[in-house]
Amino acid sequence: MSVSAVLRNARELLEEAGLHGAFLVRNLDTGDEIGLDTDVPYPAASLVKVPLAVAVLERAARGELNLATPVDIAPGRITTPGTTGLSRFRHPARVALDDLLYLSIAISDGVAADALFDLTPPAAVAAELRRLHLEGIAVRHRISDLTDTPAERLRPDEAHLAQALAIGAATAGHGHPVAQLDVTRANAGSARAFVDLLHAVWRPTAIDEATAARVRDLMADNVLRQRLAPDFTSDASRWSSKTGTLLHLRHEVGVVDHADGQSYAVAALTASRVPAVAQPGSEATMAHVARVLHGYLRTGTPPWWG
Repeated sequence: MSVSAVLRNARELLEEAGLHGAFLVRNLDTGDEIGLDTDVPYPAASLVKVPLAVAVLERAARGELNLATPVDIAPGRITTPGTTGLSRFRHPARVALDDLLYLSIAISDGVAADALFDLTPPAAVAAELRRLHLEGIAVRHRISDLTDTPAERLRPDEAHLAQALAIGAATAGHGHPVAQLDVTRANAGSARAFVDLLHAVWRPTAIDEATAARVRDLMADNVLRQRLAPDFTSDASRWSSKTGTLLHLRHEVGVVDHADGQSYAVAALTASRVPAVAQPGSEATMAHVARVLHGYLRTGTPPWWG
């Protein structure tokens, strides 16, 4: 099966699932890659926590921050609490910077991420990316801004209305009346940009070695494993990743390290056309497409599409 046939089948599978998306898989040693719409930007949602972690750790490596510094977290820090982490705390807490990094990446704790943004604001994270010559990821706002969408103004039984607005109001140029979904105003990045970031972390040259090692460990500890992890985890491989979710957006970026020494970066950025909050079928489809692209790149043989 040719590359064009593999990509055509991938598009058809996504279409059947009510998805469109950008995918890229890259061999981190040879640079060989395969992907769909790799340079199309998407709102990043919680994927922005990875460049945030890089920026914080780079500042710590230069002696600008001490990772042991305790940070006081007041309860009720954001209006709409998440399902895990500090937003669920009922009492004040004191957490070290290093542990905030863990909470931000491993359980996607938005309060922890914003405590890090307090010390390294979005503009500083963007500047750090420029210093590292990592292009294509825009860091413009804090995580708390993601909790100010139409979904938070509706009752739980009306959540589908926010999904419908998110799906139907986008412009051809990737603009959107919901700021968090407008790639010119939101944190945003392409599949290629996030794979470039992962490449820089897994094969560091400009990034400090200690920074890279810590980010790899944090992503390996990710507990949100319902999306791509089932298709990339085995006794002969390790899957390290970060997810991102906002309204109809479902993303995951990560690296699969195989026991034979090969490593592949994977980015899957998707948007659903189905106005539903829970879409396990969509997540299974995006994982399947990512696995097939990875399998084709790794083996060079026709993938199984079952």
